[in-house]
Amino acid sequence: MVQLQILNKVLLSKDISLIRNNDITSDMFAPPYNNYCDFILNHFEQYGNVPDKETFLSKFPDFQLVQVTESNNALLDLFFEEQLYNELVRVVNICADKATSNSNEAAEYLRSQLPKLQVRTSKTYVNIISDAKKRLAEVEAKAQAGSECFIPTGFPELDNTINGWARGEEFIVWFARTGQGKSWVLVKSATHAWEVGYNVGYISPEMSSNRIGYRFDTHYSHFSNADLLSGRINLDEYREYINGIQDKPGKFIVAVPEDFNKRITVSKLRTFVKDEKLDMLCIDGIRYLSDERAGYRDNMTTSLTNISEDLMSLSRELSIPILVVVQSNRGGVKEEDERGTPELENIRDSDGIAHNATKVISLRQTGPGLEMGIKKNRDGATNVKLVYTWDIDTGIFTYIPGEDDVNTIRVSGHNNSNSSTTSRRPNNSKDNHLANVQPERKVFSDVTSPF
Repeated sequence: MVQLQILNKVLLSKDISLIRNNDITSDMFAPPYNNYCDFILNHFEQYGNVPDKETFLSKFPDFQLVQVTESNNALLDLFFEEQLYNELVRVVNICADKATSNSNEAAEYLRSQLPKLQVRTSKTYVNIISDAKKRLAEVEAKAQAGSECFIPTGFPELDNTINGWARGEEFIVWFARTGQGKSWVLVKSATHAWEVGYNVGYISPEMSSNRIGYRFDTHYSHFSNADLLSGRINLDEYREYINGIQDKPGKFIVAVPEDFNKRITVSKLRTFVKDEKLDMLCIDGIRYLSDERAGYRDNMTTSLTNISEDLMSLSRELSIPILVVVQSNRGGVKEEDERGTPELENIRDSDGIAHNATKVISLRQTGPGLEMGIKKNRDGATNVKLVYTWDIDTGIFTYIPGEDDVNTIRVSGHNNSNSSTTSRRPNNSKDNHLANVQPERKVFSDVTSPF
């Protein structure tokens, strides 16, 4: 009945906005109403107006004219609920058929269809003048929350520029060529977020959870990563550290492709974030995600654009920042004497990734150290360069101010009141030539935030 009511309201009011402004198409109507809708839309496209009832009835003499008094919103809500029911029945029937032979395949199909089974209601546009108090309430909430509106990046100088990772509507892209330190930087940012009290999820398509764990240990407490990998570590000291860290609050959850049945999708990530109650999600390689909206002939560019759109939507939906690592193409290679990090056009395979991102930061290793370039910042300054010396083995980043930089030299990973870069690492290493420049390890029984 609601389909008949919508068509009558359009015909009798001669206003097509009820259909066009709500993305209603003829294939959303059951026969014969789909033919009626097609005629109205085609007439409007050709002549610029809704056909009058005489013209319409001459084409469809059996059509029933009725007076409609329901509001547009009431009609739309009922119409979309009916659409959801029909689609749900279709999906459930297909799942039931697939489950008779392979329940895993049925579950995968169901997950892939979940984005289509979204509750849809009439559109509620916002008048930013009459509804201005909604913005006031949001700003007041931010003022009360203070710095809690953002998750610190792990790099104080970067926080000075971008405030940190916003808690919602935040899709961050780190990109560089292979071997420039993307994954290391991602683990450092994730480690610091955990350290200051947030639950972090880390998707690791290439490395095991233990490998990510070793990098965490290096960033958090500056154990030699080489010694951890080789087993040359001081076992008593490492055992004490492990026993102490297990009592710390918060989560750092590492998931690998096998945890997602070797097919990582945005729908599965949504479940992962909700189940683990995560505050931040890190993805070490966007190319490892599967596009749930992929068509038969879609290429990698289209798929990565779809995935980045879906990740941005997920960030808005769950109010968490999502960080991804992306490879740059060969055009992003810079020789040591060339200036600058890779540009946005050097992102491999898809312009859509940068288009959907709120922040894009490129990386490269240069003579002085690791250089970061802020290439996109939807809410602030761009073309900002930050350079750090970086001891990859112990996870120490020391900021190098530029000529006009007001920041003082700081060691990322230490309390700002202590600017010294002199410290130590475990002296059990057979190769202890860096002993005089290694970081002092934290006291595990009472660890405080370095920032």
